[in-house]
Amino acid sequence: MRNAAVTAEGGQIRWVELPGQEPSRVYVHGLGATSPAYFAEVAVHPLLAGRRSLLIDLLGHGISDRPTDFDYTLESHAEALAAALTSAGVTGAELIAHSMGGSVAIVLAARHPQLVSRLVLVDANLDPIPPAPGATGSSGIAAYSEEEFLAGGWEEIRDRAGSHWWSTMRLAGREALHRSAVHLTRGTVPTMREQLLDLKIPRTYLLPEADSPLPGTDALTEAGVAVVSIPDCGHNIMLDNPEGFARATAAALSDHNQR
Repeated sequence: MRNAAVTAEGGQIRWVELPGQEPSRVYVHGLGATSPAYFAEVAVHPLLAGRRSLLIDLLGHGISDRPTDFDYTLESHAEALAAALTSAGVTGAELIAHSMGGSVAIVLAARHPQLVSRLVLVDANLDPIPPAPGATGSSGIAAYSEEEFLAGGWEEIRDRAGSHWWSTMRLAGREALHRSAVHLTRGTVPTMREQLLDLKIPRTYLLPEADSPLPGTDALTEAGVAVVSIPDCGHNIMLDNPEGFARATAAALSDHNQR
């Protein structure tokens, strides 16, 4: 396990690193998740193995620190991730980023282009979404005030999320989980979608076949973003269909797929 201080107060981001060739591949999890659990199987798949790979946990999640004085905006997550990658000597990385992690990866690529050479987004959030009382994901968490969430709202989310997601969600700091969800639903200015459209690096968006078509596909394709549907999976594509995920990701990262 590796680590780097990423805040002025010394908050640590940690990651599991697999040795291999450069350029590095950086795997970034979604809200309430952790990269080692979500990406270990696919990172060592024969189609993806052999690269230096960082299975990194965002601040507030998994094995990273959970500071309560951090605001957990998408921009702050991106800056903390940039600090960790810089500390690790990473440049021109291939980022494979799921859900909220994809939103963070877009902001990272826009703000720190020297750190990112390619982007594979895995069913990532591209647009703001309204809070939704009774929902399970970020919109359900964001429907609580922070005080309500800390006072017991997190238990309602736990019960709605189910044991699989809660197994990693419980590792996140409660302030981190709530603030991350709130800022994910609010999005960024410009939006994550707008920033993605403006990036000049190779970009691929993976989504479950059942959720096709992705809204705004035509504009994404026109801007050079490959939109790829994966069968036999839900939101957690890498867990539900690791073989399909590995094939699509390997294709997205191949040299002939440069744009």
